[in-house]
Amino acid sequence: QVQLVESGGGLVQPGGSLRLSCTASGSIFSLNTMYWDRQAPGKERELVANITFGGSTNYADSVKGRFTVSRDNAKNMVYLQMNSLKPEDTAVYYCNANVRRTPWVPSRLYWGQGTQVTVSS
Repeated sequence: QVQLVESGGGLVQPGGSLRLSCTASGSIFSLNTMYWDRQAPGKERELVANITFGGSTNYADSVKGRFTVSRDNAKNMVYLQMNSLKPEDTAVYYCNANVRRTPWVPSRLYWGQGTQVTVSS
């Protein structure tokens, strides 16, 4: 079994910053691309950022220049540094990871439970 646990969400004023963390644990042979998604009330889930094992990153246009994704491969962790937060960033943020549990099975996607981020004055 594989577990992904997010932390670091909360209430922040517009213009503020938060840092989200996600830890992957369990039966993990390799942890490949890791993702941060978000879902706002009444909206579809959208990709925020992703990062490969080697550190290549990709961002949604709406967060470029404000958010930074990083990872610590030794700790099986991924982070999302969010600066200059806007009310429209309010959402539940989910950590996802492409995980191979053994060398003999294909990798698959696992999801965390999410952490709430609220940007409001």
